[in-house]
Amino acid sequence: MRVLITGVDGYLGWPLSLYLAARGHEVAGIDDYSRRAWVGEMGSQSAIPIAKMADRLLAYREHLGQNLRFYRGDLTDYNFVLNAYKSFQPEAIVFLGQMPSAPYSMLDVHHAVYTQTNNVMGALVTLFAMKEVVPDCHLVKLGTMGEYGTPDVDIPEGFFELEYRGRKDTMMFPRKAGSWYHQSKVHDTHNVEMACRLWGMRSTDIMQGVVYGTYIDEMGDDERLRTRFDFDQCFGTAINRFCAQAVIGLPLTPYGKGTQKRGFLALRDSMQCLGLAVENPPKAGECRVFNQFEEVYNVTELAERVQGVASGYGLDVAINPMENPRMESESHHYNPDHQHLLDLGYEPTRDMETELKQVFQDLIAHKDRIEARKEAQFPDIRWDGSRRKSDYL
Repeated sequence: MRVLITGVDGYLGWPLSLYLAARGHEVAGIDDYSRRAWVGEMGSQSAIPIAKMADRLLAYREHLGQNLRFYRGDLTDYNFVLNAYKSFQPEAIVFLGQMPSAPYSMLDVHHAVYTQTNNVMGALVTLFAMKEVVPDCHLVKLGTMGEYGTPDVDIPEGFFELEYRGRKDTMMFPRKAGSWYHQSKVHDTHNVEMACRLWGMRSTDIMQGVVYGTYIDEMGDDERLRTRFDFDQCFGTAINRFCAQAVIGLPLTPYGKGTQKRGFLALRDSMQCLGLAVENPPKAGECRVFNQFEEVYNVTELAERVQGVASGYGLDVAINPMENPRMESESHHYNPDHQHLLDLGYEPTRDMETELKQVFQDLIAHKDRIEARKEAQFPDIRWDGSRRKSDYL
C-alpha cells in the first residue's frame, strides 16, 4: 500500500515510517521541520539527538531497502499539498502534521491563532486535496483523547445512539476541549465527519492517549534512525517529562492533586495501532473513531511508576506536587471504551515498567542534553493567560 505520512519528521511520524516500510508498504512523508522550530522556541531540544533529514533518508534506504519519498512544504499551502498527492497517489494518508501542544496554544493570542490556523486549515486543505486527487484514499487522522474532556459519563468510541420522543439517531459523542489546541482537534473531527458524510470519503479518527517511549525495533542500532524525545513544558508529555526529571535528579511534578486520569500507551504500541488502522480501512462514506490507549492511570500513579523504575538505576527522586497551571477537573470519572482496535487484533507488547527501563537507558546516555536545557521544564504557562516563574529548580 502507498502510505503518506504528514509530520514525518516528528516523534510519531518518523518511527511510523520505519514501521510501515518494514511491513512492506511504500512510504512517503511531508514535513517542514516545524516541530524542531517549536521546541527551539521553548529553549529546549530533543533529549535524544536526531539526525538531519538527509541523513535519516540515507539510513532509511540502507536499512529498509527502499527510498522514503520526502516532500518539504507547508500543509496549509493547497497547491503544494495537491501536487504532492498527485505525485505520490497515496492509498492512505496518516495525518500527524499539526501543532500538538496544549500549553503552547495557551501562551498568548498569537500562539492560539497560529494553532487554530495551522491545524484546522491544514486538515481542511488535505480533505479538499484528497477529494480532487485521491477520493478513495483512507485518511487516518490523529486526534486526542483530550477532545472529550472529562465528562461524568462513560466515553464511547466516537458515536452513540440517541433516542428522544420515539425517534433514534446516531450522534457524535460531545466534545469538551480544555485548550485552544484541543479545540482545534475538535474542529478537525467535525470537518472530517462532514467530508465523509457529504463526499463519501473514508476516515479513521484516532483519539490517542498519551504516548511514551524512545524506541521501536525497526530503528535497530543506527542512531540516525532514532526519533525525538521532548521534555520541555510544552512538548514533553507528562510521563516523558517525569523520566527526564528523574534522570537529572529533579523532583517529579504532578500538577495539583495529581488525581487527573488519562490513557497511556507505549510508542511501539502506538505504531501497532496506527498500522492496524492503515491496513484495515473503513468503507466509503464511513467516519470511524478509535480510542487508542492501553492503560489508564492518574498522574500521581504515573509519577510513582517512574519513581520505582528510577530507583533501579540508583536514582533517588522525590515526588513534589505543584500548583496546577491548567484549568481542568482534577478528580473525575474516566471510563473510555477502546474495543475497536482490540477487535482488529491489537495486543500490547510490553508492560509500562519494561518500556520505562528502555527509556531510562536511553536518557541516561544523554543526560547532559537534558541538564543543558533543564530550565525549559519550568511550568510557567497558565491557562488564565498569565506567565509566572515557579521555584521548581
